Amino acid sequence: MPEVGDGSERAAVSRRGLLAGAGATVAATAAATVAATAAATVAATVAAGTWDGGVAAAAADSESDSAVFGPVTVRPGDSRYDNLLRGNNFRFAGSPDEIRVVGSTGQVVRAVREAVRSGRRVAVRSGGHCFEGFTADPAVRVLLDLSPMDAVGYDTGRRAFAVQPGATLGHVYRTLLTGWGVTIPGGSCPEVGAGGHFAGGGYGALSRRYGSVVDHLYAVEVVVVDRDGTARAVVATREPDDPNRDLWWAHTGGGGGNFGVVTRYWLRSPGAAGTDPSRLLPPAPRRMVQHVVIWSWEHMTEQALTGLMRNFGTWHERNSAPGSPYAGLYGLLQPSHRAGGTVMLVAQIDADLPGADGLVTGFVSAVTDGVDLTPAYDQRRTMPWLHRMTWPGSGEPGDVLTRRYKIKAGYLRRSFTETQLAAVYRNLNNGTGGPGAGMLLVGYGGQVRAVAPGATAIAQRDVVMKAVYQTIWEEEKHDAANLAWVRELYRDVYAGTGGVPVPGEVDDGSYINYPDADLADPAWNTSGVPAHTLYYKDNYPRLQRVKARWDPRNVFRHALAVEPASG
Repeated sequence: MPEVGDGSERAAVSRRGLLAGAGATVAATAAATVAATAAATVAATVAAGTWDGGVAAAAADSESDSAVFGPVTVRPGDSRYDNLLRGNNFRFAGSPDEIRVVGSTGQVVRAVREAVRSGRRVAVRSGGHCFEGFTADPAVRVLLDLSPMDAVGYDTGRRAFAVQPGATLGHVYRTLLTGWGVTIPGGSCPEVGAGGHFAGGGYGALSRRYGSVVDHLYAVEVVVVDRDGTARAVVATREPDDPNRDLWWAHTGGGGGNFGVVTRYWLRSPGAAGTDPSRLLPPAPRRMVQHVVIWSWEHMTEQALTGLMRNFGTWHERNSAPGSPYAGLYGLLQPSHRAGGTVMLVAQIDADLPGADGLVTGFVSAVTDGVDLTPAYDQRRTMPWLHRMTWPGSGEPGDVLTRRYKIKAGYLRRSFTETQLAAVYRNLNNGTGGPGAGMLLVGYGGQVRAVAPGATAIAQRDVVMKAVYQTIWEEEKHDAANLAWVRELYRDVYAGTGGVPVPGEVDDGSYINYPDADLADPAWNTSGVPAHTLYYKDNYPRLQRVKARWDPRNVFRHALAVEPASG
């Protein structure tokens, strides 16, 4: 059950990411606060989000264990157990009978086979960036750790780039750029594993220009379990005549942990021809322009904050069509809670796009139009693109102490309503949020909208933004207060639709790589609309059919899992 979690926004503004991207230390007190809070806030956010060359299924069991890492089995009492137990969110720690660290498809097949035969529940972790405790469920007795499976290379046989699930995004970007000068439009958090990020859809700063990661997914290798309990590796491609094509489709946004264990992805852009690898994926930008504006909460009125958010939304409504001159610009607005002290606007663009500087200037002017605020920090810098995508730092949410967080999210087809904007301000300005509390509006749309809702498992194609609501803290004793704050914020914003972003004129459900178990809890979702509709909309019945075919025993499951079709 590869984990979920994205990383797109989380990286855009982590503590060191902000310092590296925005440049110098800010003299003004409010701007200095950003180094401590903007980082903490969005560092833990999201991301473009969490789950988890060229080996055919027939070769999976022939891999030589002597040529790869593992397998290693770690059980309670072993000095390594506690070190390997937790993923990225320290709120969750399971108690499996064993942690199996695997290094090849063949090892995965054998581990899954043994777990099924012994009747033990299995879960899978690649990068560990899961926003919920899916791999820490008390029912999970075998935890598969795929982190050693991190190879990235070019498969001449498939004319595609092969990426194993344990490869982190930073490793993927660096390898693709170094070897072939290409990239994928994934998230900006370098430590997110490809395993879950790809399966859930994957997006980031280049998605408005190049679409979602899965829009470039050619094939996937998955270890599945047949009805008789046999575990085997299957390769599924997007080729129209591939009898396994439905399994490929399910991994274009269906989320990790639903159908099997992903052991390899192959990437090649649709329509890419020839055998020259440098032409089979989007070219990596040479340089990136980044503009950062930071305002202090000291002078932040309701009119100013809602004005910034309204303008940000309106700009995206007007400039998010496929092929728009602004499709290459990625924007992010991050208002922290008043206790965090700042509101931050970030714009990024390929520096070599025609008129890049002017596009950034137009965007910043549009977002700040009519808002009477003096920035505490305002800087534009041009830097190598790889530096921006793999900025110094670990990519973990928060810092060396802060690892507890709760993330909630929603898609937006247009700007928030006035009622929703008032709810945001009310909750960001109350007395219960902490310095790690806040939210983000993240630019989306562009080329993402050029793909039909049913062409991949990502149903939300006609959207222009993602909204992220988050809180990050250090101590377990503060769990209840932080969870209450972010849940109340979310319920207040979506009060008109039962506390959740029911698909409609403004809202359009949520993103499975930002999993939120509250959406399946009637205490927090009073809309009558099930969680699977919020995540998958009309694509859910098809996902259920895929589930029934490829995981008939329902081996791979979690709190938000796709349920197999009955009959």
